[in-house]
Amino acid sequence: MSSRPLSPSWLFVQDLLVRFPNTPSLTLAKKVVKENPSLFTTVEAARSAIRYMRGAMGKKARSYARDETLFREFNVASFNPFGLPESDEVEYLPFMLPSECSRILCLYDVHVPFHSVDALTKAIQYGLDMRADTIFLGGDFLDFYSLSTFEKDPRKRGFKEELEMGRNVLEILRQNFPNARFFYMLGNHEERFERYMRVKAPELLDVDQWRLEHLLGFEALRCELIDGKRVTKAGRLNLVHGHEFGRGGASSSVNPARGLYMRSKTSTMCGHHHQTSEHHERNLDGDVATTWSVGCLCELNPEYMPLNKWNHGVAFVEVDHVNDGEFKVHNLRLSNN
Repeated sequence: MSSRPLSPSWLFVQDLLVRFPNTPSLTLAKKVVKENPSLFTTVEAARSAIRYMRGAMGKKARSYARDETLFREFNVASFNPFGLPESDEVEYLPFMLPSECSRILCLYDVHVPFHSVDALTKAIQYGLDMRADTIFLGGDFLDFYSLSTFEKDPRKRGFKEELEMGRNVLEILRQNFPNARFFYMLGNHEERFERYMRVKAPELLDVDQWRLEHLLGFEALRCELIDGKRVTKAGRLNLVHGHEFGRGGASSSVNPARGLYMRSKTSTMCGHHHQTSEHHERNLDGDVATTWSVGCLCELNPEYMPLNKWNHGVAFVEVDHVNDGEFKVHNLRLSNN
């Protein structure tokens, strides 16, 4: 358990859970937002905090819990009084970065084996200079060229070579950041692997040895997977890859950051578009939301689209968990200079 002091918002949630141990999480979340709107910006954010402290966010989240006495066994009958048939519905919940993650190096769109050695070198050095305690791989770390449904050049690297190179890059990152937390978010290119398995080898989908985290050696690398197109919360900032919104992602005639704002309406960062951009707007209540798109760390003039608006880039996020998850974003372009 962490000895780090809880922020005022989390202390408030903890007190509520002690006083109302049997009240549904959604009811408590609405109460939090109604009575203390400054603590959490949305009901879903408050609900996620409540579920986290109740141990309802999965095994890994429970291992970081501060107070296991707040855990509870859920009585399914109380949530289904009419005995409706069991549903296949999957609850969509954000992935919460732990409070120890306060200096986050965000690496988007590396596209191994088409990575830029120069850009990735600069990004790693920047993370070292900024004393990163967290490495966030924001999607499309691997390209999975050989598994693409598009026409492929047989002279390019195969699946096995790409995996080996991907593991090698991850090992280099771990060597340079030995004590950092590692998180690997799946992008649309990693989803090529899942799609290929579903179509070509569905019998192997449930075999652990064929899961991406096993093939890349996540256990030895101490790397955690973020799948299911889940939004990741770094304090009050949302992190996504950018493809989660469907066709077109966060594209916009102005820039990707504005497109992201039009989709999210709250402070969010994405990759996917390989462009560095920023957009902010203020609503009638005076609240400001800012969105960012991050440049890529791969080749800028690929064969399939040599003319484009791409640029190399890296981002760094500082999160103040003591002050309710306030954050600061450094979104940098990388050039030969």
